[in-house]
Amino acid sequence: MKKHAPFLLALAVGAAGTVSGAETSWSQFRGLNSSGVSESAKPPVGFGPGTNQLWKVSVPSGASSPCIWGGQIFLTAFDGGALETLCYRRSDGALLWKGDARAKAIEEFHPEEGSPATATPACDGERVVSYFGSCGLVCHDLKGRELWRLELPVAQTAGSFGSGGSPIIAGGLVLVNRDQVSGCSLLAVDLKTGKKAWETIRPDVTQSFGTPIFWKNGGADEVVMSGSLKLKGYDLKTGAERWTLGGMPSFTCTTPVLGDGLLYFAGWSPGKEPSTMPTFEALAKSADANHDGVITAEEAKAAGMGGFFKAFDVNGDGKITPEDLDLMKAQMAKGENVLVAVKSGCHGEVSAEGVAWKQTAGLPYVPSPLFYHGRVYLVRDGGMVSCFDAKTGKPYYEKERLEAAGSYYASPIAADGRIYLISLKGQLSVLAAGGDQPKVLHQADFGERICATPALEGTALYLRTASAMYAFGRRPLKKAQTAAAE
Repeated sequence: MKKHAPFLLALAVGAAGTVSGAETSWSQFRGLNSSGVSESAKPPVGFGPGTNQLWKVSVPSGASSPCIWGGQIFLTAFDGGALETLCYRRSDGALLWKGDARAKAIEEFHPEEGSPATATPACDGERVVSYFGSCGLVCHDLKGRELWRLELPVAQTAGSFGSGGSPIIAGGLVLVNRDQVSGCSLLAVDLKTGKKAWETIRPDVTQSFGTPIFWKNGGADEVVMSGSLKLKGYDLKTGAERWTLGGMPSFTCTTPVLGDGLLYFAGWSPGKEPSTMPTFEALAKSADANHDGVITAEEAKAAGMGGFFKAFDVNGDGKITPEDLDLMKAQMAKGENVLVAVKSGCHGEVSAEGVAWKQTAGLPYVPSPLFYHGRVYLVRDGGMVSCFDAKTGKPYYEKERLEAAGSYYASPIAADGRIYLISLKGQLSVLAAGGDQPKVLHQADFGERICATPALEGTALYLRTASAMYAFGRRPLKKAQTAAAE
């Protein structure tokens, strides 16, 4: 996340409450403080199926990304109707243990676009914590023994897309995004006991799908999380809201990142631009079979849009009418799609003076921004990459299209002077960091869906596809890593 190793270590100590493994372990979604950056990892430039491949193992369905500590890799999965935490040996991919979340019910999730096992686990070197929108939090020790669980009501998400945010560990707390279609909140749980420390209600936001981050803001320990229309900072110890910044998208999927003393957030939601919003007439043309001016759930399913029915049924009356599209357009119209750099020291309602710069080009829908060596990188659907000066917002390049087009769900990551991007269709692009144009160093095609963000550790990169997990590296993993996992 930062170029300077001393700051990285200080942040890791403050955020995770531990020093062991802080500089090397990819211990949550996107690694250290969700930055997507490793300053020590040296993965291969060229890799793909059969190239620099250390191992490949089959994994159950799920959308969570690899979480790594020492010789172990943790995932969540949805296997045969059961939600599980899985632990694999890093040296060869062997399954070491699995823990059943014992969910009594499964949250509604979009069958093509989502999963009830989306959240990436978080680990502090002694405990690994998994979050499921269906049932809550489960904590295991590194040998798979369940230490505690906190049952939570089944999450009711907007459009029934399913939960998206991952837990983080900071200041001895597990922090979880509990934004839902109503009753949004940020939840903090004691890491050692599993007891609720605080829960802050967020009455002026609706559904968000991002992960919170830790921020040392002007000397204050904060948790920052986005939401519809607003970006907010909360006191880490108490959960009290410390600041809010308006002018955000109408709903958000991305996670903020830090760098050069600033906090960066980038988000885009469909509908702000008129061309991205469907009309009722367009929907009815294909789905209103009996031409009565109403689209039922059965009609939507027959037209192949059943998975999106609840997203369009805004008022929740069990049918789609012109009123639903009007309500959706009104909500979308309130949002502002933006890349923003927020200054440290902000408090209360953040004014224009609290913002270093803004940009509106190349904004991502799902992938989070990446700060790397003084630049902010974005990738959006269509395989378009943008790069900005982190201090000034000056563009180095904007919306440069890669050969790997299509949608992007995995967030960009960086190590050893390179940026790693991967599309939903499974097309990998490795770019050289810096420059005035994106320089593609390597491309590969995995031939199946990839929505999980890769993980970096040592000389290896770990990647989860729809059916498998791969390890890629330039030389075999050390035997000591095998011993550490046993």
